[in-house]
Amino acid sequence: MVTTGAPRMKITYATLSADNEELQSAFDRAVTTARGQLGDRYPMLIGDERRFADDQFEDRSPIDANVVVSRFPIGTAKDVQDAIAAARAAFSAWRDLGWRRRIELMRRAADLISERQFEYAALMAIEVGKNRLEALGDVEETADLLRYYSDVMERHQGFVEPMGSLSPTEHTRSVLKPHGVWAVISPFNFPMALSGGPAAGALIAGNTVVMKPSSDAPLLAFKFAEVLREVGVPGGAVNLVTGPGETVGAELEHNPGIDGLVFTGSYEVGMRLYSSFTREYPRPIITEMGGKNPAIVTRSADLDEAAEGVMRSAFGFDGQKCSANSRVYVDRTVARQFVDTLVEKTRKLAVGDPTRRENWMGPVINERALGKFTEAVAEAQHDGGTIEVGGQVLTGDGTQRGFFPTPTVVSGLPLGHRLFHDELFVPFVVIGEVDSLDEALEQANATPYGLTAGIFSRDDTEVRRFLDRIQAGVVYVNRRSGATTGAWPGIQSFGGWKGSGSSGKNGLGPYYVQQFMREQSQTVMGEEPPPA
Repeated sequence: MVTTGAPRMKITYATLSADNEELQSAFDRAVTTARGQLGDRYPMLIGDERRFADDQFEDRSPIDANVVVSRFPIGTAKDVQDAIAAARAAFSAWRDLGWRRRIELMRRAADLISERQFEYAALMAIEVGKNRLEALGDVEETADLLRYYSDVMERHQGFVEPMGSLSPTEHTRSVLKPHGVWAVISPFNFPMALSGGPAAGALIAGNTVVMKPSSDAPLLAFKFAEVLREVGVPGGAVNLVTGPGETVGAELEHNPGIDGLVFTGSYEVGMRLYSSFTREYPRPIITEMGGKNPAIVTRSADLDEAAEGVMRSAFGFDGQKCSANSRVYVDRTVARQFVDTLVEKTRKLAVGDPTRRENWMGPVINERALGKFTEAVAEAQHDGGTIEVGGQVLTGDGTQRGFFPTPTVVSGLPLGHRLFHDELFVPFVVIGEVDSLDEALEQANATPYGLTAGIFSRDDTEVRRFLDRIQAGVVYVNRRSGATTGAWPGIQSFGGWKGSGSSGKNGLGPYYVQQFMREQSQTVMGEEPPPA
């Protein structure tokens, strides 16, 4: 554990502030300590075993591809089978431990994660390229997910609901029970929150889990699993396997010992999993598959507020959030003024090593992502678009061994262009001009995705029309801190409609934990009701 000397502080994506000197000093100390841990070798966690392997992959930093952050085993199908067997063997005891004891352990883990906030955030900044405040937010969100899901379970007293009866001697209740073993396949962009949150939801409900993090970001998922074991969660209840999707992911997808699956990632992979995982019989699967998230700016909007909100949502963590604002529909009468304001704000963003205080934007995750950025810029220029700002890749001043695009604003493309419709996951936002709110809503909804959306308007009628008609699971109105981003556990539930999500029940919200359970109706005949 890193001892920072800093007080416990709440950092969320909507309240990030770079003005706290104590916070900044604590993070600087944590980065120094984290650099001393780079290159360490880590195991898979299978039952009570810490399993190493001769075959391993290197987790390299996008800040500097020469820097090896960690080394993890290249898992095999046999490793996954062993992890599933360990999870199945541990299930009965973990289920029978009872929900009160399970949430006690989760709350203890949450407090430990918060205590180690700077240690974990510094490692995350180096591993995936988040700036220090985004990384601190990710760690604290993980802790709050454990707390909030525990609160939901406690509020519902384990989801045992008395029902009616047909006679005085009939006693019936509805009970939600865990399924068994859940797989959690998590992405790189929220390496702790999107591995820890789903795993915690499954565990609180009484399931055991097998976690498979992205090979671009395995370290923070490992740290999460390690914390759970440290506070007393049995080894078999939380397992972690690493390696490529073609082997490790495929075994989780097809093994009949997996009772449920959570996947966060691309639409293409999510849809394939949704079909294949339920091919033989219905099994629960929760998919969150990204978005092409719109913001609408009407003629009545506060344009400074709108530009600030768009800038933060489009370029926060390099646009590598499933909630990132990647397209804006602005009323033609104020379009030029809005674009000029957005460009002015964007020019002020400092791009560079995100572990340094002065840099707001860091690298994209890998060379493939940087290629997507350069291809989008070239395509926009070829097809008549105007690069209002950005469009370059940094290659000097310490960025030459990393993957550093500049925040890019494009105007002048037709509204039907591919760049208005395909998710890119890079710091690239397209601006389209419209003649009315109705046209903006039509364009905003004309996509397979439906994750987040925002509007800037001072007209209550326009706001009501937006809220009534927008097809998205998370919506924001006049939000300067983020036009389409910034959800927090217990504040904004987070999940998508249409091709952005499969379950209709959002993470971070009051209906998430129930998805890891199935209902049983229990009718018992007798003079007295059965014990709870």
